[in-house]
Amino acid sequence: MKNLKKMVACSLACAALFAVNVNSSEASYALNPEVTTATTALKNASQIGVMVNENKALANKANKDAIVVMSFGTTYKDNRDKTITQTVADIQAAHPGVKVVTAFTSHIIIDRIKANEGITYPTPEEALEQLKKEGYTRVALTTLDVIPGMEYSYDVAVFHQYKNDFKKMTMGTSLMYWMGQEEQRDDIMETMNAYATQFPKTGKEDAVLILEHGTPHPANAYYTVMQNRLNQLGYDNAYIYTVEGWPSLETIIPQLKEKGIKNVTLMPMMMVAGDHANNDMAGDEEDSHKSILKAEGFNVDTYIHGLGENKAIREIYVERANEAWDALLAK
Repeated sequence: MKNLKKMVACSLACAALFAVNVNSSEASYALNPEVTTATTALKNASQIGVMVNENKALANKANKDAIVVMSFGTTYKDNRDKTITQTVADIQAAHPGVKVVTAFTSHIIIDRIKANEGITYPTPEEALEQLKKEGYTRVALTTLDVIPGMEYSYDVAVFHQYKNDFKKMTMGTSLMYWMGQEEQRDDIMETMNAYATQFPKTGKEDAVLILEHGTPHPANAYYTVMQNRLNQLGYDNAYIYTVEGWPSLETIIPQLKEKGIKNVTLMPMMMVAGDHANNDMAGDEEDSHKSILKAEGFNVDTYIHGLGENKAIREIYVERANEAWDALLAK
């Protein structure tokens, strides 16, 4: 009876998933080969890590490859050039001769850029429709998302919607995805190490407050793991907080006071330093984070630069794109 219960539990857990490595630099999962009647829903649910789809009906088509880089986007042109555009350029440099397309997931930002700058960025859907018209048969999707939250869910939905329109399609992971579970690598430790290269020198009375976006998605829990990794690295005076999620600034302030912190540096941990960084975090309005902290008696400095300006972070994004590309070429 005990063994029967164990077998049922395994079946409910996506029909007994087991870990496999697609290549040495990337981790993923697949269904147990004993599952021969998996439904589409079960197959989709079991895809974790780098996703791969091959359409057997298009197997005889010649290979014509492209990479689509998906980002939320920003209307801050100068910052966009230093972050998104530079990261895409680094990905392009790693894949000379390959067509690389930038697609924005925010339709509002696409419309505003078109109206204000006369530049049209495609949505991921539009980018894939165009690649199909141009005869591309294999596409690697990669993302500039920080965590696998709501935006990454959009990217994954695009993958599932268009994967059978191409001979082969792959989908890479966000900047932080694996956290050392089930013998996987620790993306969060790697990322926090890279991010810390931009920290100022701090003493006992100094702290770095790291602004994240926050999300209603369960991936908001990543911020707790990020805080844990900062502590493991010895950055005990570095604190993660969010604009719209948990923990909030109000959560952090009592901890700062209890520790005797007098000086804080605010910096965003977002791909671009856009509206949240310039206004919510560093604005002069009385409800900005800078103003709130000053009113609480802290001395405040700001570091208004997006993740894409950090070379060490860009290198990780190139790694993520390479994983999707390697999976595309794998037989």
